[in-house]
Amino acid sequence: MKLSVKQLQEKAAELRISSMKMIAGAGGGHLGGSFSAMDILTALYFNVMRIDPANPGWEGRDRFILSAGHKAAAYVPVLAERGYFSKDLLSTFNRLGSPFGMHPDKNKIPGCEASTGSLGHGLAVGLGMALALRMDGLDSKVYVLLGDGELHEGTNWEAAMGAAQYKTANLVAIVDYNKCSMDGPIDTVVSLEPLEAKWQSFGWETVRIDGNDMVQVLAALQDAAARSSSGSPVAIIADTVKGKGAGFAEGDYRWHYGCPSDEQLADSIKALGGN
Repeated sequence: MKLSVKQLQEKAAELRISSMKMIAGAGGGHLGGSFSAMDILTALYFNVMRIDPANPGWEGRDRFILSAGHKAAAYVPVLAERGYFSKDLLSTFNRLGSPFGMHPDKNKIPGCEASTGSLGHGLAVGLGMALALRMDGLDSKVYVLLGDGELHEGTNWEAAMGAAQYKTANLVAIVDYNKCSMDGPIDTVVSLEPLEAKWQSFGWETVRIDGNDMVQVLAALQDAAARSSSGSPVAIIADTVKGKGAGFAEGDYRWHYGCPSDEQLADSIKALGGN
């Protein structure tokens, strides 16, 4: 059953609370990027992707790759909420013996399609999956979530060229464009603009949205999901806010990684509608 936009917004708020509690319990985590990407992940996993949490290896499933693997603090709560594993396991995040580290491990996490963390490789892996699905005659989609700082890695653009060359319309790249990298604001490190024109020049159909507006997020993802399996791959440039939903961290590159204080945790939970 699909969720309404209001229900998706509420779900994203709940998942941010779960994520922040998990990060606080672990003594730290990549809060900023996890929170900027949460609306995208929520829409994908609850309304867009064709998946079966009871059968993670189902051949006909859509695939998702968290290329920006440090955003696992958003990814893991989403998978738990969708029923891939017990939410009780979230309290073990980044602890000895836990299936969850700071980056996702496909050999330990049900529903995880690729082990990521070394930036710049997810799009190439997604391209390989998209080509394999087409060769197998399957109509599944492959969604790859990229960080904006990650786009400084050249392998992304090699994969982008290949995807356009082979017309992998079953491949969707989503850029979590929160304008911050761990070294500072993106424009002060290496500017990515004009980002839409770059993707278009590589042969991708490109759309730009507010990545923290659930209406826009859902519309863009549903449109990409409904596209024919022939033609150009799709790039969704999602303008987001680093740390969205955690007022103390919003727009601050210094919250690439950190641990909220007890007061910050309590204030954010209240602001997100929790208690």
